[in-house]
Amino acid sequence: MPIYKAPLDDMRFVLHELYDSKTIAELPDSAEFTPELMDSVLEEAAKFTEGVLFPLNQSGDLEGCVFENGVVRTPAGFKAAYDAYREGGWPAMSAAPEFGGQGMPVAVAMSVEEMMCSANVAFGLYPGLTHGAYLALYHHGSDAQKQMFLPKMVEGVWSGTMCLTEAHCGTDLGLLRTKAVPNEDGSYRLTGSKIFISAGEQDLTENIIHLVLARLPDAPPGVKGISLFVVPKFLVKEDGSLGARNGVSCTAIEHKMGIKASATCALAFDGAQGWLVGEAHKGLRAMFTMMNTERLSVGIQGLGVAEIAYQNAVNYARERLQGRSLTGTKYPEKPADPILVHPDVRRMLLTMRAYIEGCRALSGWVAREIDILHRATDEDATLVADDFTALLTPVVKALFTDLGFEVTSLALQCYGGHGYIRDHGMEQYVRDARIFMLYEGTNGVQALDLVGRKLPQDGGRLLTRFLDPVMEFIEANDAEEMAPFIAPLQIALENLQVATGHIMETGMSNHDEIGAASADYLRLFGLTALGFVWARTAQLSLPKADESFYKAKLTTAKFFMQRLLPQTGALLASIQSGAEVMMEMEDAAF
Repeated sequence: MPIYKAPLDDMRFVLHELYDSKTIAELPDSAEFTPELMDSVLEEAAKFTEGVLFPLNQSGDLEGCVFENGVVRTPAGFKAAYDAYREGGWPAMSAAPEFGGQGMPVAVAMSVEEMMCSANVAFGLYPGLTHGAYLALYHHGSDAQKQMFLPKMVEGVWSGTMCLTEAHCGTDLGLLRTKAVPNEDGSYRLTGSKIFISAGEQDLTENIIHLVLARLPDAPPGVKGISLFVVPKFLVKEDGSLGARNGVSCTAIEHKMGIKASATCALAFDGAQGWLVGEAHKGLRAMFTMMNTERLSVGIQGLGVAEIAYQNAVNYARERLQGRSLTGTKYPEKPADPILVHPDVRRMLLTMRAYIEGCRALSGWVAREIDILHRATDEDATLVADDFTALLTPVVKALFTDLGFEVTSLALQCYGGHGYIRDHGMEQYVRDARIFMLYEGTNGVQALDLVGRKLPQDGGRLLTRFLDPVMEFIEANDAEEMAPFIAPLQIALENLQVATGHIMETGMSNHDEIGAASADYLRLFGLTALGFVWARTAQLSLPKADESFYKAKLTTAKFFMQRLLPQTGALLASIQSGAEVMMEMEDAAF
């Protein structure tokens, strides 16, 4: 049976030491969010995720969701767990107080989200989609729409979805066909179908608020003709009570390789009544508010599942007796040494640990900037934060999920033949983690977004929001004790700068160069970012190296710098090889 213990010590390190949580309380209307309050929230979240959600993870995977007569039934225990989640006030954690929320900083909410993803990622998708829909309505809905839908969504009584994909239309949303025809009362009648709708139907909430992309009769072609509509499962009366069933129904659920306890639905809209959100033909902009939030959340899913896979791999490596150490018996009182003594097992475990703790530290940086973006009144600070989060969103989504899958695969490898046996739970983590690389925009799409859109945006201004603090840190930390961390980071940064220049130069004349380099560039960027947060971690840990927590941090930092960060050199070479070798193959030859 798997185990899970929320990594509170490391979360507190990131929150309080790496990014100084006291600065959050200095932001406008944030004085109540003291480090003590944040710690108490994390501790309660750990109790809930460990004690309520985690025990349902394996059983939920085995049972999955059931679809009968248009109704979706979630696995046993999920409804009771969701009720406990709602009664505990967790849906309201980071929502605006004006709609019943607690206004908790994203820096805290992201850690709680990680715990939920570790404990039961399929469960976490239900409230996760709701929060994304809440944000889209909060930023783009009318006052009447906000008052009608947001309080119940914040309370957790109603949930939300994001309805983009159609059978013929995935990333290329310009192809979507769902129609919206105006009614005399100012509402619209939607007709069409959507697929891959997470939480599109379930038995956890009394209403589901669908955000749906569709075309008006006069819509121009392509993405410039897409509008966003809010379409409730049950119509809402003026007094806020539920009315008649709307013309939206679930026609099927997908039978998936993983996250089986999350209902992935096909929805049919048959004259469903909906209301325009924001401006006509500007729906994609409004939907991207939700999509970008979900992309960050999917990155946290990769991190969360990686964490629990690592914990179990470590536990197994300590308990599994097999062979003797190559340098002589380490546990003579036992019939064999635990596999933890073997260098290759330690390589796998340290790789997992370095990626996980590095990603957690990087997510903390992103969370801090989001809090500044949402709370600060200084226009320069909010511009920097907006640029930084826009730049890092595709990196977090793609890097964290790529590494999440790599980590779960390594964790399974530590188990040997027992890894693919269902009882140990490892194969579920591999199956779940592989999906994160696909939805909310495949990781290849994220790489194109980074290289094709974010790098050249505003004359390269977004990239400087990352490069400037890294270069400043390198210049300010030339002490000898920091050399093992600064020198590798300097090399990685130079590789990133050379790669950036190469892409900007070659991509101007041949856009295939951008596509050919994008995936390698995102990984190079991500590793450099991890190198930076690991160097900062080392800087904080050196004065406390006699304490076991910080000693382990330094060892892991050295491992990352010596064994993982050098990948940037090979990635640069791949980028510089260009697109020709990819594109010269005749289509028919494949």
